[in-house]
Amino acid sequence: MKIDVHNHFYPTRFLQRLETDGATAGISVEKDEWGRQILVQSGNRVVTITPPMNNIDKRLEDMDQARFDMEILTLSIPSVDIFPVETAETLARVVNDEFSEICNEHPNRFMAFATLPFIDPGRAVKELERCIQELGLKGACIGSNINGMGLDNELLYPFYERMSHYDLPIHIHPRTPQDKETYKDYRLGPMIGFEMDLCVAVIRLIMGGVMDRFPDLKFIVSHLGGAIPYLAERIQNCYEAYPECQENISGPAKEYLKRLYYDTVSFFEPALMCAHAFVGAEHLVLGSDYPHVIGDIQEAITSIEGLDIPQAEKEMIYSGNILRLIHGGE
Repeated sequence: MKIDVHNHFYPTRFLQRLETDGATAGISVEKDEWGRQILVQSGNRVVTITPPMNNIDKRLEDMDQARFDMEILTLSIPSVDIFPVETAETLARVVNDEFSEICNEHPNRFMAFATLPFIDPGRAVKELERCIQELGLKGACIGSNINGMGLDNELLYPFYERMSHYDLPIHIHPRTPQDKETYKDYRLGPMIGFEMDLCVAVIRLIMGGVMDRFPDLKFIVSHLGGAIPYLAERIQNCYEAYPECQENISGPAKEYLKRLYYDTVSFFEPALMCAHAFVGAEHLVLGSDYPHVIGDIQEAITSIEGLDIPQAEKEMIYSGNILRLIHGGE
């Protein structure tokens, strides 16, 4: 069985709400020269809505061709945190309701992670409880920063506490780094900016003490952790060299990094083998980043098939690990 843990879907009712509510966050829904629906933020085109992004029939067709059995649906940029809090809560409910409907209509093909209004801790927890207890969603997705707020901010503690209770995974997806000026040329944001922000998010979770305070949290880091497996020894060296890196944690930084899970959105054999050597197959989960243009639903699978590791370990990556994380068995 093959389960895609990292892919994105734009619910129809969410797009409809953006046409009226998007202006509150500088978002507009427009058409490009080819008649395709696009999302524009502050004058910059950020997403092209191609058929797989909100057409379930097309998505099922692509999944069958690529040999994916299931997908765990998540929203992509822009998520709801950029909106005023009441709008954010409404948009989150719209997304989660439609995800739930899709999962109920196709229970053998789709699951979903919740979209939450993290800018308001109380509303985020309330919507999380609804998503898990009423809608049956299997975890939550969080950005690598929340409008610039780090993931070690105490405003997120009520969410972490509730997720510890549910014992379900939190998928960390990149957001635009605060330092937008550095990444404004050559599409440097999606090229490397997102990856750097994932690294920052992970280190804040560890050295900010979140993983000590909530030791049962299960984080899945997108894009093979950004550069985390490659930088693991340097991170450990800094932990040993700088007292401020030890203030909030009870053990070596490298051991925290090994507790995280990493999705395989890389498709590059040396990078995949680096992550495999660092955390083992037990902490890798399959991902495609479909249907974004820099994702690949086909190579998501073939890149794992081509690895020189035992078939039993490939099966862990394909589905065994994520099924264990969402209490679905091996």
